[in-house]
Amino acid sequence: MDDLSEEELELAAMVRDFAETVIAPQSYEADRTHTLPMDVVAQMGQLGLFGLPFPEEHGGQGGDYMALGIAIEAIGRVDQSLAITLEAGVSLGAMPIYRFGTEAQKSEFLPDLLAGRALAGFGLTEPEAGSDAGATRTTARLEGEEWVIDGSKQFITNSGTPITRFVTVTAVTGVEGGRKEISTIIVPNGTPGFTVEAPYDKVGWNASDTHPLTFAGARVPAGNLLGERGTGFRSFLSILDEGRIAIAALATGAAEGCLEAAVEYAKSRTVFGSALSTRQNAQFTLARMRARVHTARLAWHHAARLRDSGRAFAEQAAIAKLVAGEAAMDNARDATQIFGGNGFMNEFPVARHYRDSKILEIGEGTTEVQLLVIARSLGLAG
Repeated sequence: MDDLSEEELELAAMVRDFAETVIAPQSYEADRTHTLPMDVVAQMGQLGLFGLPFPEEHGGQGGDYMALGIAIEAIGRVDQSLAITLEAGVSLGAMPIYRFGTEAQKSEFLPDLLAGRALAGFGLTEPEAGSDAGATRTTARLEGEEWVIDGSKQFITNSGTPITRFVTVTAVTGVEGGRKEISTIIVPNGTPGFTVEAPYDKVGWNASDTHPLTFAGARVPAGNLLGERGTGFRSFLSILDEGRIAIAALATGAAEGCLEAAVEYAKSRTVFGSALSTRQNAQFTLARMRARVHTARLAWHHAARLRDSGRAFAEQAAIAKLVAGEAAMDNARDATQIFGGNGFMNEFPVARHYRDSKILEIGEGTTEVQLLVIARSLGLAG
């Protein structure tokens, strides 16, 4: 962390301490019961974590994406479910309102979102529209002064918590020149015709709140349009670019958590009369794990610095997401191997990281999508 300022180092230390003393002790039980601990979410809000990259005038902390990534990495090290709750709450919940909302929308929603008193979901993915988000089938037609929404979304984080206030959804609002016009619309929870379906039975991120959503003639005011009509797809792609930095930070934290646990275990585990850590094959495995953490951190730090300085960062965000996601998955596998049979027991953090980390190669754009983004930056059109 040599490139961090004194203020950033203090933030990292503060969140790391919070993660170890408050989050880690309850992680196993939350994962086992598939329960998002709302008391911990509230404490995260009180620490100002949900407001980190937003200006103080809206109730934020006046920080930037680097600060957000630092916090997410520190939490991801011990609990990916709570790290993704923070990441999605900021990048996918509050950021669209801040970036594209009217002053009235910002005044209505941002104070609670940035204080962690409310959460919001990001309704982009559908059964037939994941990485190909342009295949959106959810529709919204304007009837008088209301949008009438029909369709479905899937894998939507923070969409059914006790403090979820709304979801922002992409919907086809017309066709122009044979192309779909995609807009984004704010749909408050509790809207008639909007159903938050039962939560998923997931492989990992079990304490994270994730639901499919159904819209059957759901009506919201015309003023719930977020941004200009027809700009929804382009706007949300920019949100995804930023989100990839945050996911890379989460993945880096997960990779580091696996490394630290594996080093500690290797030093304490006796095999054939000596510590596992004295065996060269274990040493080489741990050394590779360390290299992955270092590389992943450099990648997301670079992307965050570019974003925060107003420079182009889409390619670097894709690289960071690619490198860090693979680092998390590879380190989880290696840590589980170091732990042996204990690595297969959910009470050990490496087992949870093993289950949790696979989604880091899928969510916020699959590995293949990141490779496509990088290839296009090289001028390789397809």
